[in-house]
Amino acid sequence: MASRIDTRVLLSVGEVARRAGVAVSTLHFYEAQGLIESTRTAGNQRRYARDVLRRIAIVRVGQRVGIPLAEIRAAFDALPMERAINAADWARLSAGWRDEIDARIALLSKLRDDLSACIGCGCLSLEDCTLRNQGDRLAREGPGAHFPPAPTPVSSRAPSAQKK
Repeated sequence: MASRIDTRVLLSVGEVARRAGVAVSTLHFYEAQGLIESTRTAGNQRRYARDVLRRIAIVRVGQRVGIPLAEIRAAFDALPMERAINAADWARLSAGWRDEIDARIALLSKLRDDLSACIGCGCLSLEDCTLRNQGDRLAREGPGAHFPPAPTPVSSRAPSAQKK
């Protein structure tokens, strides 16, 4: 991949980490995940364009609302690399996450509302537990203890539906 980094204005890894409020190791991780990129000096030190700070901010916001890094990377792949992400880019990117965030809010609201019926999961009421066994769906698995599979995130379900 050709570098899009403007070598006229570069920041050191320490400066980026300080300004972004993350550890240097986090920058290395984000770079390994393809979320940000750097260039190297003649002494093999990483240098970052200033616009990487905006990308890091978006990654952190995305993570905070539960967007997987793979989705954030895919969103970045659809954005132009030759310039900083702007307000219009952010509007398109965040609109793509809105349905998933709304689904999470609905799920969390339901969990909050159903939590009052919870007895602290030991679980003494697996047949009636609206948090672990809604509608006694585990009865179809036969007698004995069964743990339901972890819920599939909304984002993981959408692409498979599109592939069909």
